[in-house]
Amino acid sequence: MDMPDPNGPRPRVTCTSCVVRELCLPPGLSRNELESAEQLVSTRLRIRGGGALYRCGDAFKSLYVVWRGSVKSTVTSDDAREQITGFHMPGDMMGFDGLGAGSHTCDAVALEDSEVCVFPYSRIDGADAVLPALRRHFYQQMSRELVRKHESMLMLGSMRADERLATFLLKLSDRFDALGYSRREFALRMTRADIGSFLGITLETVSRVMSQFARQGLIDFPGLKRVRIADREGLGRVALGREAAPDRGCGPAADARAGGIAQRRATKAVRVPVVEAFA
Repeated sequence: MDMPDPNGPRPRVTCTSCVVRELCLPPGLSRNELESAEQLVSTRLRIRGGGALYRCGDAFKSLYVVWRGSVKSTVTSDDAREQITGFHMPGDMMGFDGLGAGSHTCDAVALEDSEVCVFPYSRIDGADAVLPALRRHFYQQMSRELVRKHESMLMLGSMRADERLATFLLKLSDRFDALGYSRREFALRMTRADIGSFLGITLETVSRVMSQFARQGLIDFPGLKRVRIADREGLGRVALGREAAPDRGCGPAADARAGGIAQRRATKAVRVPVVEAFA
């Protein structure tokens, strides 16, 4: 699937020609319904890599769909420890964390130059008469996010480091496959430190287990920040705990130590203009 050229001209916001509309809108919409859906999108925002789409405490006004690029969600404790809670790819809807209290409870930061479509919630709330399937679809999006959170809790609570990393790579592979990309070889837009934060293990453990997987012939690295799954079945056995890793540094005791120190001090965000709106 061809994605938009980030250096090319910026097209007008349109759902009828969008390559990810089947992921963020109800499937099977007629052309008239797609044109109605376009009225729900106020604009598309361009975010520089490292820039924030929104921050914890910002007023909730809109939901967002990643159109190009990738975004991470992070929460920060009172003593400035940062935890990554999710990675968002094209077609993923974001911003549900602000629905309850009316303000966002996490930061959303672009991993690379990205673009998101903005759905003002006031427009969504009044769209039932025109697009009755829309609200149910948004509930399904919320459910999908909850399922991912439950899977993350399972990883953090009961898996060894090698099982966590194997599961992460396989699920990331499946998400690329759903977008029409190769499930065997793909780019890791997040850093290894980001992966460690998400999985509750240290950067050193991520690097050690990655190298271990490569030695076992489970994965290899064809280019900078790219990974290829060479043995999907073998990686699946590791993820299920059916094939224990030989490295003792990946055992439960090591995981407990790693989990206790995996949180790192958050760096202070530089407040520069990073979000640009265009029609």
